[in-house]
Amino acid sequence: MTLFTKIIRGEIPCHKIAENETCFAFLDINPLTKGHTLVVPKKEVDYLFDVEDTLLQDLTLFSKQVAIAIQKAVPCIRIGVAVIGLEVPHAHIHLIPMNHVGDLNFSRPKLQLSHEELAEIAAAIKVHL
Repeated sequence: MTLFTKIIRGEIPCHKIAENETCFAFLDINPLTKGHTLVVPKKEVDYLFDVEDTLLQDLTLFSKQVAIAIQKAVPCIRIGVAVIGLEVPHAHIHLIPMNHVGDLNFSRPKLQLSHEELAEIAAAIKVHL
C-alpha cells in the first residue's frame, strides 16, 4: 500500500482539496509554491501512462477543475503541471501555481509552511470548487 493510498483512506492526515469516486487532490506538504497540489487516482497504479484510459480521462478532467480553483485562490500567472512519479509509486500529477518558469524547478528548496498556513490555503481553494 502506498503513502498516497494511506492518505486517501484517512490513515495519514492531509489537507484535502477535493475528491470524487476515482480521484483525490490534496496539498503537497513540501510545496514548491503556495497552493502546490497533488492529484492522484484512488486506484494504485505506479506509472501515469499505465493508468487505464477511462481513469486517465477522469484524472485529467478532475485535475483541470482543481487547477481552475487553485488559480482563483492563489495569486499566479498560471498553474504548471508536472508528472515526475519517482517519489511515490502511485501515479500523481503536480499542480503548481507559477509566476516564473523557475517555480517548477523541483531541485530548489521547498517551502516550510505551518499546518495553519496549509489549512488556510486548502480552505481558500475549496471555496472555488
